[in-house]
Amino acid sequence: MVVALGHDSQIEVVGTAIDPYNAREKILALKPDVLTLDVDMPRMDGITFLKILMKHHPMPIIVISALTTAGSEKALEALQEGAVDVLAKPTGSWSIGELSEVLAEKVKAAASANIRLLGGNIPAAGSPAQMATSHAFDPRKVVLIGVSTGGTEALKYLVSRLPANFPGICVAQHIPAQFSKKFAERLNKVGSMRAQEAADGDRVKPSLVLVAPGDFHMLLQRDMDHSSRETRDWLVRLKQGPPVWHQRPAVDVLFNSAVTQAGADFVGVILTGMGRDGAEGMRRLKQKGASTIAQDEESCVVFGMPKAAIDLGVVDHIVPLKKIPQVLIELAKLSHGKTA
Repeated sequence: MVVALGHDSQIEVVGTAIDPYNAREKILALKPDVLTLDVDMPRMDGITFLKILMKHHPMPIIVISALTTAGSEKALEALQEGAVDVLAKPTGSWSIGELSEVLAEKVKAAASANIRLLGGNIPAAGSPAQMATSHAFDPRKVVLIGVSTGGTEALKYLVSRLPANFPGICVAQHIPAQFSKKFAERLNKVGSMRAQEAADGDRVKPSLVLVAPGDFHMLLQRDMDHSSRETRDWLVRLKQGPPVWHQRPAVDVLFNSAVTQAGADFVGVILTGMGRDGAEGMRRLKQKGASTIAQDEESCVVFGMPKAAIDLGVVDHIVPLKKIPQVLIELAKLSHGKTA
């Protein structure tokens, strides 16, 4: 990790530690702005150390985890316990050199993270039993969500507050491969809607949340065989094109695919995250008549992506996380004069 960060002139590596006990002493002495933490460490596992830190010495922490089933579970547990972000350990197909730029950007974003929103301070997910509704929703609506740093817990809250019959949702979350499948499984347990990692050819439909697989762009394509004047059926397409804004999946790729199809049918949402991925795509969605929402600064762990969209002047609703589910419900309701 020292090698990976040493090439960025904006980052100073003030120390390294061989285990959590050594790290505790160095944190107190060196007072770093950000900590990178391996989940597999001698003498104490990284998750236990993370919990201790977030209770007694809260700070921005980026967790490094293996691309395995067990590693994915630990990574998601780390995010739930207060880590700002997670990063996969390099494999044979991903070198330290390729890791350097990504890790450096994550460290710089973490340095400005809203610490008070970490470690369980994001609103808790609701109970599925509370999400029953009598609302009728517009059969054409599809919600597109872009999210990055700090977003896994924000997404869990948002999805948990939507009713079972809510229109289909497609999520582009900046998350490593393998981690996305486990995240979708966790998302499936928090509300009345079903959630799953998207596969090529999946159909977007009410009551379903499709999460883009890590390392794949997700696009929408109209299903001409099943669409009609009253409804439009959409299929998910996955591709491994070049990263956009250093990300794959990228929010801009998802948003832009909707623009070329039927922008007014969509609601675009940008939640907490670093960088500006999604801002340009949201601008194009807005031009085509889509409704747009951005999470406000006060409730964001990192106010990067929402700010970029707001600065472009393309956001209809700037609201705290707690209010986004209700705004979505209002925007997706069946309009007067239409029939379900």
